[in-house]
Amino acid sequence: MRQLTVISGKGGTGKTSVVASFAALARDAVFVDCDVDAADLHLVLAPTVLERREFRSGHTARIRADDCSFCGECMASCRFDAIHQAGDGRYEVDPIACEGCRVCVEFCPCQAIDFEERVCGEWYISETRHGPMVHARLGVAAENSGKLVTSVRLAAQDIAEKQAKSVLLIDGPPGIGCPVIASITGSDFVLVVTEPTLSALHDFDRVVSLTAHFRIPTAVCVNKWDLNSEITSRVERAARARGVWVAGRVRYDSAVTRAQVQGLSTVEYGGPAAHDIRKVWKSVRLHFNGLVQVNEC
Repeated sequence: MRQLTVISGKGGTGKTSVVASFAALARDAVFVDCDVDAADLHLVLAPTVLERREFRSGHTARIRADDCSFCGECMASCRFDAIHQAGDGRYEVDPIACEGCRVCVEFCPCQAIDFEERVCGEWYISETRHGPMVHARLGVAAENSGKLVTSVRLAAQDIAEKQAKSVLLIDGPPGIGCPVIASITGSDFVLVVTEPTLSALHDFDRVVSLTAHFRIPTAVCVNKWDLNSEITSRVERAARARGVWVAGRVRYDSAVTRAQVQGLSTVEYGGPAAHDIRKVWKSVRLHFNGLVQVNEC
């Protein structure tokens, strides 16, 4: 089983649109949405959820009102202002503000504070029109998205092994943080989707430095390249200077938005951009000697 991860240096480059089209073209693949902070691959692939599981990480304090002596030690010791006093005199913990430091638990003279494991989100095993998919949703202000990414990837790998799938197609998050590192670790190949803007050029350099650190073969695709051909050329020159292979370009096409409105990938809907994405997909497949297979239909 080979792992192909698609990432971007910044958000909004069209990474997920490219992944959705790759999903329509791939054979024997399991799809993984590792952008757990802002997952949206499901909007195009329309998965049917087969299994739903809680994701737990970290802890949150909870005050038992019946055992509380109302001394206020917990509120005085909390450095995150996560504990407040309600109108009836009870002390309560704001679960979003609580950092799980456990100080209030240690300072409570009545031992009236529980330190419960926190439910941070959910992850799902689903089926799409193109194949199995594993995805997740991190809760509001929840933490440890890197840990959730790892959980989702491990579940997808297990499905791929059980169903004898040859490819793991991963939609990674933008940036260079912990979720990105968790998404690319163990990948055989990374495709960076960027756009012709100065901010994207800057962030492209950072994300390529990350993949170079982990010694992962990397290629780049410039999306909406015709909006600024000069910066597109700068991106491609920078890529070649870093030893990054240029997989191709995708032109700006309003059909991409129309496809999304209808819940379709770009290659399913058609248009000039669909033609470009097919060329990028075939180029990736050929360059990496059969890393993935392609549907010609």
